[in-house]
Amino acid sequence: MKIKEIFSDWRMIILIVVLLLTVVAIKPTPWKEGIEVVKVNQEELLDQGMGSGEIIKIINGKNIETLEDFSDVVLGEKIDISTDRSNYAYLGNSLNIIVKEVDKSKIKKGLDLAGGTRVLLKPKEKVSDQQMDNLDSIMKTRLDVYGLSDLNIRKANDLSGNKFLLVEISGATQDEVRELIGQQGKFEAKIGEDIVFIGEKKDIKNVCKDDGSCSGVSQCGAVEGNQEQCRFEFRVTLSNEAAKKHAELTGKLEANESNGRYLSKKIDFYLDGELVDSLFIGADLKGVETADILISGPGSGVNRDEALDDALKNMNKLQTILMVGSLPFELEIVKMDSISPRLGLEFFRNIFLVGALAILSVAVVIFIRYRNFKIILPAVITMMSEIFIIVGVAAFIGWRLDLAAIAGILASVGTGVDDQIVITDEVMSGDIAYDWKDKLKKAFFIIFVAYFTTVAAMLPLWNAGAGLVRGFALTTIIGVTIGVFVTRPAFASMIEKLLKN
Repeated sequence: MKIKEIFSDWRMIILIVVLLLTVVAIKPTPWKEGIEVVKVNQEELLDQGMGSGEIIKIINGKNIETLEDFSDVVLGEKIDISTDRSNYAYLGNSLNIIVKEVDKSKIKKGLDLAGGTRVLLKPKEKVSDQQMDNLDSIMKTRLDVYGLSDLNIRKANDLSGNKFLLVEISGATQDEVRELIGQQGKFEAKIGEDIVFIGEKKDIKNVCKDDGSCSGVSQCGAVEGNQEQCRFEFRVTLSNEAAKKHAELTGKLEANESNGRYLSKKIDFYLDGELVDSLFIGADLKGVETADILISGPGSGVNRDEALDDALKNMNKLQTILMVGSLPFELEIVKMDSISPRLGLEFFRNIFLVGALAILSVAVVIFIRYRNFKIILPAVITMMSEIFIIVGVAAFIGWRLDLAAIAGILASVGTGVDDQIVITDEVMSGDIAYDWKDKLKKAFFIIFVAYFTTVAAMLPLWNAGAGLVRGFALTTIIGVTIGVFVTRPAFASMIEKLLKN
């Protein structure tokens, strides 16, 4: 009879409805298997059309279900890959693909749990909010064009008013991130000291990318120092103004004295003031308004595979900069952290274990305090419901759960235990001057005062530490709000029905 009374109470009905909505928000799909492609660096696979988001099922006849399966795969002279979209095969003994475990829910794990690289960037000059908005937009576009889709970018301020940009990227090395977002990306093509065109949309109409007919690695060979070097090249299409500038500058040049097939000066390519490459200009291009320009550059390594990978990486970076443009101002890397996916997985397992032990410990303490099993079950149900709903809200709003956010969840659940004890003490008090409703009103007055105090304490943390502890503040506020308006009333309902004589 009491069970029916409990579940027919409007406070329990609200809790059940919220739990069902949480399941919808999280959208669990535990049956999904495979490894998801984050980024493809293998030229043969790029030519065949493999891209990010594909789920790898089989490599060389072996089923791939975990990151360990992917790491332990035995490669031969020929590599066969089956994904959820297509089959791929190529000759080679390397597998240059960045992968992650397939998402089995809408829960987004932060850098601490999923692994990756976190960078805190600060402008080298004083900038406005509008300039930071522009930086945010350009940075997202640059990383997306480069092929890094699993990322999180947000603006942040510290308590001193300094502006920052926090970038979290899965599937990228520190060197890649440092080169890609630590550089302003100011590209210039010069003949002598005169600028022919720059890496902005007003000069460049189109950049050939992911098309083997107009981009790729043209040649590889040995160089001094027991090194291998490969050269990449890709075509860009200039605007009419840039083509006219090219004709104007080449029209002033004479033929090369030692080789009449070329003009007397080369066209030099600079990135952030450093020379990337120099190309001869054909004598037949003298004074000609040509829109198609071939841009090239080197890549090096201790062997041919490393040189090829380096050339592809450099080409991808330069193509990205030319497609997106330079950043509006120079940036300083304030802090950079990198966490491996395996370490993140260990973090997640340890947190789950510690959380379970914490709930068990609280249940034991409550039993020691009240010596009544009727109180333990509602307390455990309330704590677990609260954690589940907080995670569901985070999934719904797209917030990534990192260590700071999980600390906030634990903090909010801790305040929830305090509130449960307040409710239980009031309900079990022997004061006959109050009826049940008065006792609960008295308890909830204390709870609401504590709630507003907690929220007020969390607000300054929103921008503290350049936003690095924002996850703690957010999940704490979400947790105590859910507790006060959903789980605490449900707990009070259960206690009232179970203990009322």
